[in-house]
Amino acid sequence: MIIFDFISMVVWYVVVAAVLGIIVLVLARVVVNYADINPFTRTAMTIRQFSDPLVNPVRGFLLSYRLDPKLAPFVTILMAIMIGWFILQVIGSLVFTTRGIVTSLQRGALASLVGYLLFGALAVYSLMIIARVILSYGMTYGHRLMRFLIRMTDPVLVPFRRLIPPVGMFDISPLIVLIVLHLVQSAIAGTLIR
Repeated sequence: MIIFDFISMVVWYVVVAAVLGIIVLVLARVVVNYADINPFTRTAMTIRQFSDPLVNPVRGFLLSYRLDPKLAPFVTILMAIMIGWFILQVIGSLVFTTRGIVTSLQRGALASLVGYLLFGALAVYSLMIIARVILSYGMTYGHRLMRFLIRMTDPVLVPFRRLIPPVGMFDISPLIVLIVLHLVQSAIAGTLIR
């Protein structure tokens, strides 16, 4: 089982390093922009060259909703943290499920094996719902990834959407579905995996 711990540790370090790198780069951009440094110096141009692909799409998104584009660097940092968390959750669920399946197979525990398979499937499904909610703010529904997420999550979300009316302009059915999935996962962990 040491291999699973090693994989988890390596992935954690890579994701955290990438998120910290993005944060440092975007904060350097903010400092260069607000410190009144000559924008044509090599340092300022290099920082803009590496940070523009991260900040400019967020700026365009904010402008499309008539929000202040000066918030783009901070929204970029928040998005980097959220995406990093999402990646760590996906990898953590996969490693937990794989470790449980291997252990169950070694011990010959059929109930535990079924429990880990169900737990892993619900974890992946929950993460697909979270990805759909997050990506729906910046990605069109014509995009291939969004169409896939909609096709996979609509069979569960649509019935809940019919039962639960929106609160103002917000659709809270994904939140309710995530709570229900979490309760089912807890029940599986308490009965089959235990």
